[in-house]
Amino acid sequence: MKKIIIPLAIAASVVIFTAARPKEHHDDPEKLKAVLTEFFNSINTHDLEKFRSTTTDDFILYENGRLWNIESACMNIKRNLPFSVTYQMSNFKFFVDSESGDVTYTNHGKFSFPKGNADFDWVESATFRKINGVWKINFLGATIRK
Repeated sequence: MKKIIIPLAIAASVVIFTAARPKEHHDDPEKLKAVLTEFFNSINTHDLEKFRSTTTDDFILYENGRLWNIESACMNIKRNLPFSVTYQMSNFKFFVDSESGDVTYTNHGKFSFPKGNADFDWVESATFRKINGVWKINFLGATIRK
């Protein structure tokens, strides 16, 4: 009888403790994609408040060896006005849990300036944090695709 009770007690304990552990929550990757899309759309519309609202206070952008924070990135947008740009992002690979996430993707930017046009292809990655229940980009890395 003891031989049966001990394994049953161990099995019951494992089931109880496993069920009692909180399950890790994974959020929807589409939420991160929406923030990323809003970030890039705000560049085209020159909406710097929207641009800022998609990022954390300590946001960092690494772009082809340059280091930008949100203020220097805004200054760069202002310096290059007037322009328009469309972005086409693809090949998304997301990871997201309850408080952080990351994505790798490719991005094609088509710029129009008064003196001409320019196209760029990048390989990019971004990391996200959930701040007070809102997803924000805290890091973006971009390099020209070769």
